[in-house]
Amino acid sequence: MSPLPGTVPAIVRTRIRAAAARRRPSTTPEEAERRALLLRLLSLLLQYPDAELTDSRPQLAAAVDVLPPSPAAAELTAFIDWFTAREPQALERHYVEMFDLRRKSSLYLTYYLHGDTRRRGMALLALAQRYRAAGWDTDGGELPDHLPVVLEFAALAGPGRGEAPLRQHRRGLELIHRALTDADSPYRHVLAALLTLLPPPTGADLRAVAELAAQGPPTEDVGLDPYGAGEFAPPDAFVPPEPAPPTVMPPLSTPEGLR
Repeated sequence: MSPLPGTVPAIVRTRIRAAAARRRPSTTPEEAERRALLLRLLSLLLQYPDAELTDSRPQLAAAVDVLPPSPAAAELTAFIDWFTAREPQALERHYVEMFDLRRKSSLYLTYYLHGDTRRRGMALLALAQRYRAAGWDTDGGELPDHLPVVLEFAALAGPGRGEAPLRQHRRGLELIHRALTDADSPYRHVLAALLTLLPPPTGADLRAVAELAAQGPPTEDVGLDPYGAGEFAPPDAFVPPEPAPPTVMPPLSTPEGLR
């Protein structure tokens, strides 16, 4: 990028450069297909490890093994080694501890942006409308901001509009990754793989994440009940949501079945 004239105010020059850095180059159909496969793998690996998912671990491991070399592939390799070596019951306990009992690593993304406010309900509605406008029916099994659902939409709809919700919730994703890293959870590798696909965080992003980690999301007296538990508020300050079934995915018989 050629230097900007010195007459352009410094704050404007900074924003132009930041926008240029965030602009993704055009991708070939093959690259788009590989990216969609990677997003689909991330979606599957972040679902609750029920019997269907744990039975599919050999196929998932084979799909990770054939990924082209990349930072994301390296992170998923580290995760899948752990994921395939654990007993199903241990995987279930770990998943519940990380994502259901810790609010800083909840997988419901709008919580980090809007907290326990009425704005969260509007954000959930807008996200559901985005899915319908793209011709995708999530079948109502999960809230539209559940990260595996958001990742599945990104895989189906492509890097532009499909990945827009991920970019919008970049700071929440960063907080989840930090919380999983602090807990020494292998799921940190899955979040790290996802973050490699997004624009790098700005200084403002990092400051906002630090503030979010310290203070928690916005709150108000009237609004949605929060989701998750444990770290932003006392355990008796909220009511956890009813468990929902995992997002329905096609059966996995071979690595090609992930496409």
